[in-house]
Amino acid sequence: MRKILARKILARKILGLLALLFAGFSVTLPASAETVLRVGDQKGGSRALMEAAGVLDGLPYRIDWREFAAAAPLLEALNAGAIDTGIAGDAPFTFAAAAGAPIKAIFAIRQSQAGLAVLVRPDSEVRSFADLKGKRIATGRGSIGHQLVLAQGERAGWSKGDLALSFLPPADAQMALTSGAVEAWATWEPYTSQLETSGRARIVADGRGLTPGLTFQVARDDAIAEKRAALEDFVRRLAQARVWGTANPEAFARRWSSLIGLPEAVPLAWFRRADIRPVPIDAGVIADEQRVADLYHRAGLIPRPLAAPGVFDASFNDAARAGAAAATQ
Repeated sequence: MRKILARKILARKILGLLALLFAGFSVTLPASAETVLRVGDQKGGSRALMEAAGVLDGLPYRIDWREFAAAAPLLEALNAGAIDTGIAGDAPFTFAAAAGAPIKAIFAIRQSQAGLAVLVRPDSEVRSFADLKGKRIATGRGSIGHQLVLAQGERAGWSKGDLALSFLPPADAQMALTSGAVEAWATWEPYTSQLETSGRARIVADGRGLTPGLTFQVARDDAIAEKRAALEDFVRRLAQARVWGTANPEAFARRWSSLIGLPEAVPLAWFRRADIRPVPIDAGVIADEQRVADLYHRAGLIPRPLAAPGVFDASFNDAARAGAAAATQ
């Protein structure tokens, strides 16, 4: 009887030790091992860049890439919680933030606005933006193309009635332009380079000197709180890739072309004139975003003024700086 009791006590001790051991293992497992970062992309831009730059090796989490044709549906997915983070231009980001989406810009890049352009058909009689007064212009509602048209119209002193806009997604807008259903299309890269290099359109106006040229990595508030380590790591790798991409446009263009299926001439024309570079979220970036928000408010696109400082999270700046520095080592 004593032997049986002793064996039971020993068994309980062994089970207890095993429970402690396994509990210890569960505590020491890195939380990132089970983290999935759902990342929205446009035309393969971030994914192609990061793959070409070789910065996706050794990820301590898994990326679930989601592809979008434009920023508007990407931001809708962010608002709905279908993705954690994604890339968007300053104009559509402003539109989403003003609508109350639970998002923040966590990383910024600047680029030349030569590729943000108003396109017309090669045989069009339009030679400048002034010739488009009262004529039909296609663009995406709240897009950077929309921003460009508003800014060009303000500079020309036009009233709201002088702008005749057709709000269309990129595929429909391209068809409307080439078929003659609209006179012009206010669009962005890679669509600008795609139509220009193929000879199907020419530029009559662009965003240089008019628009800030800002693009943001945007994240949901809950993702910032719950997946901060993964987001910081992603921003660091993305900043490193951005610096590499500007220094190596040919290699980037090859990878982008293979992923998207367009000729290399398209991304190469885009990358060579874009001069994309990471920038910290600082007073200058916030001031430029405020100008975009004010433009939208004057145009009646957002009902109330938007305070730009409240839509940024600058706590990812160190990760961005570390990534940019790593690219130059």
